[in-house]
Amino acid sequence: MSLPDWVNSFAAQAAQAPGAGLPWLSAVRQRALDRFAQEGWPTTRIEAWHHTSLALLEQQSFAPQKSASAAELVASVRQQEDGYFLVFVDGHYDAALSHLNELPAGVRLSALSTCLEQDADWLQQAYGDESLGASTAALNLALAQDGAALHIAAGKHLEQPVHLVFVRTQGGSASFTRNLISLESGASATVVEHYVGQEGTDASLSSAVTRLNVAPDANLTHMKLQQEALQDFHLAAIDVQQGRGSVFNSHSLSFGARIARNDIATVFNGERCETLFNGLYFVDGRRHVDHNTIIDHAQPNCQSREFYRGILADTARGVFSGRVLVGKGADGTDSVQRSDSLLLSKMARADSRPELEIYADDVKCAHGATVGQLDADSLFYLRSRGMTMEDARNMLIYAFAAQSLERIASESLRSRATVGINALLPGGLALGDLA
Repeated sequence: MSLPDWVNSFAAQAAQAPGAGLPWLSAVRQRALDRFAQEGWPTTRIEAWHHTSLALLEQQSFAPQKSASAAELVASVRQQEDGYFLVFVDGHYDAALSHLNELPAGVRLSALSTCLEQDADWLQQAYGDESLGASTAALNLALAQDGAALHIAAGKHLEQPVHLVFVRTQGGSASFTRNLISLESGASATVVEHYVGQEGTDASLSSAVTRLNVAPDANLTHMKLQQEALQDFHLAAIDVQQGRGSVFNSHSLSFGARIARNDIATVFNGERCETLFNGLYFVDGRRHVDHNTIIDHAQPNCQSREFYRGILADTARGVFSGRVLVGKGADGTDSVQRSDSLLLSKMARADSRPELEIYADDVKCAHGATVGQLDADSLFYLRSRGMTMEDARNMLIYAFAAQSLERIASESLRSRATVGINALLPGGLALGDLA
């Protein structure tokens, strides 16, 4: 297909961005652009996209925009939290709003645009190529100009979390960011990605790809909080490579966007890997959210736990497709996968497709899915205790979400997620009631 004019405009801009003089980067960007030109946007004829149409996105046209002030939005995200903050406004690093003071020895953290100009050698292997993921990921590879670059040396433990804040201030815009995170052997860290947009403007597109390398015996907790504006499109992919004995915990919270697609995949490249995929989404109106996950048990004696919970109101639709692949010889695999959905209206819809693909004998695997509504008896009981109908419904909705929130070990991260859920409850609940 011929590329849309707006894609060509962004490609021309990327060709002049930091790193444009690196032959390997120019080549991979061009191959990625060629792939997108050949395949176009994913369609519902593709099995992995069967329940999610991007026809509405295809009708849009985007243009680079001059950013407005993002200080107020960033302040609402940062609150009083400690840690290191990299802030990106409309897809570009904002040094004035970021906070990178006093990084410990052995930790390199910078904007990708800075790293491409000053220390690009380690990025070449981490950057990825055009064959990875869907055509949407290829478009990101072709057009991404910025993002975060984090490298933690072997044995280093980053005590405070790294916050990557992506703010969208202008309507009709598109941002393409790419985050490259590498933990060497025995290192540990917590990384939070937070996406937030300005309401009441024209629709925008946020495309984000995060590539994570978790080396042997390293431990990474990754949290993604998506609170894009309700008219926006959010297309994201997370690719994880785990070494022997590594631990990866993922918490994916999706509360915004008109259409949101979240892909996450991890590959166990050594024995004794552990991973947790913990997902929670809350959508209303005509919004649509799709989570597509892959856990590849390529090595024996690894453990995975996957729990996704969705809350859907009005005519919203939620999709969960989860695939657990147990390769030949991956004996000792221990895997649990579960998807649960709560429908708050008769018109809301949940599609769930948990999938196990097993080529080994000595394994312990389980999967399941449920779709239900608020329990009438529980509502009656809470009403009989003096609660209004709204408060009773909110309490039960929160109780459903709490099973996901409780898996977040960090109190500060759990509190951030709780505030996000409370903001979506009609009338809200006193935060003391949610403790």
